[in-house]
Amino acid sequence: MTPEELIALLGGSPFDPTLDPELAELDELDDDDLSEFGGAAPDEALSERELAERRRALDTDWAAEAERVYDELLERVGEAQPEPRLEATRRACELLGDVHDGWSMVHITGTNGKSSTARITESLVRAHGLRTGLLTSPHLVRVNERICLDGEPISDERLVTVWRDIEPILGLVDAELEAAGDPPLTFFEALTALAYAAFTDATIDIGIVEVGMGGEWDSTNIADGDVAVFAPIALDHQGRLGSTLAEIARTKAGIIKPGAEVVTAEQAPEVLDELRRACEIQAAELFTEPTDFGVASDQLAVGGRLVEVRGLRGTYPPSAVRLSGDYQAHNVALAVAAVETLLGERLNDEALAAGLLDAKSPGRLDLIGTEPSVLIDAAHNPHGAEHLAVALRESFAFDDLVLVLGVLREKNVEGIIKPLAEIASRIIITESDSPRAIPAWELAELVRDAIGDEAAEAKRVEVVERSYDAFDLARREAVELGMRGSAGVLITGSITLIGEAAGIAEEDGWRTGGGDSPLSIGAGPEGSQ
Repeated sequence: MTPEELIALLGGSPFDPTLDPELAELDELDDDDLSEFGGAAPDEALSERELAERRRALDTDWAAEAERVYDELLERVGEAQPEPRLEATRRACELLGDVHDGWSMVHITGTNGKSSTARITESLVRAHGLRTGLLTSPHLVRVNERICLDGEPISDERLVTVWRDIEPILGLVDAELEAAGDPPLTFFEALTALAYAAFTDATIDIGIVEVGMGGEWDSTNIADGDVAVFAPIALDHQGRLGSTLAEIARTKAGIIKPGAEVVTAEQAPEVLDELRRACEIQAAELFTEPTDFGVASDQLAVGGRLVEVRGLRGTYPPSAVRLSGDYQAHNVALAVAAVETLLGERLNDEALAAGLLDAKSPGRLDLIGTEPSVLIDAAHNPHGAEHLAVALRESFAFDDLVLVLGVLREKNVEGIIKPLAEIASRIIITESDSPRAIPAWELAELVRDAIGDEAAEAKRVEVVERSYDAFDLARREAVELGMRGSAGVLITGSITLIGEAAGIAEEDGWRTGGGDSPLSIGAGPEGSQ
């Protein structure tokens, strides 16, 4: 019996609306429309089985069940070892009822800035009244963060429910793959199917999808992007994507689909050549920064920036953005151009302002603690580290900075530490719980080799193996240093390390006060301590 026959025997795919036209019509109704049906059924109108299901849902520890889903995903091959294929994910999504094909998509790739660009794009699309789904990776604390619906991480209950719905289908695909001698679905392939099923279940209008790695053979690429967006491309994952910028760009250009519209940040000439070549082959229209759009002005503010964008459809009034770093202004311009292209019109000024003010990018120069100030940043390659060093100097006037560094295998430690060592007065080397983490003692030797013994001694390079202890030491030292001037802590080098820091900060209450900090336009870094 084929998987298709088995699914039909079981009543069909859980995400195929054509199986029950009446349910499909109900999915399109809003709360007011549903009121004519009496809203939710009262208990007395339910059967014993329905009552039992309602009680089970109320009694379920959905947070624990969501963690169980994550554990099951982790049993699959990790996302650091992706399979260069599309057929497996496409097969799963087709069996689920073509969950990759019922919504429009903005597809975003690049090396640095793609997560921030994706989040800004989602916020702008939502501000224009459209229902959104957002897929980004990786997460900081919980896997729910990767899949957002209408601007909020997917709920534990919905995550679990959708996973249990798709799990049998994934099992059928695993069996097919193994019978053919191929590896079963990987972590990221299964996650992509989960996200696309959740998008379909939530009846979104627009999916904003960040590529996991590369582009051409990334599992997210089974869906056709109406708009392909390219954040800055630099050297990273050379073992998978190629050793030169041109090779990496060629792989990433695989997300460009026939007749699509393409928007790119400013790129190196060899990268732009590859994007132009791909657009010619696919008859796609290309818009580039700074030729077609860009940053008209960018003013530093306490709590963020005031950014004026020269879009594809005109220049917009300056808007407040709660993101630090001058590179975020360029991410804003890229996102604005992407949404203009998606909607085919000039953006509404009020919606633009609201969308930009609401945009957040966790883990990107992100203040997770105060007294002392503790910042985390996902910089994990030389390009990201260079931009981080510039942004931190611009936005925070620390007299002393305690750097906590942890890096994963196959990363360019020398390229990461050199720009960061220039802004650090103290360096603490640690490691995350990831099996890919470079052991702290080994990383410390690489750091000393990169910056030299004299600089290592001056900055008191020290190894603290447990990340919790490293964070604690850094915070205590920053408090002491703060008695004679302003001092802060920067935790960076890998997403796994900053994720641990974010979780600990939340549990231990590192942040005093609450809410979003107000934007004070025109203040320099002296006001950013």
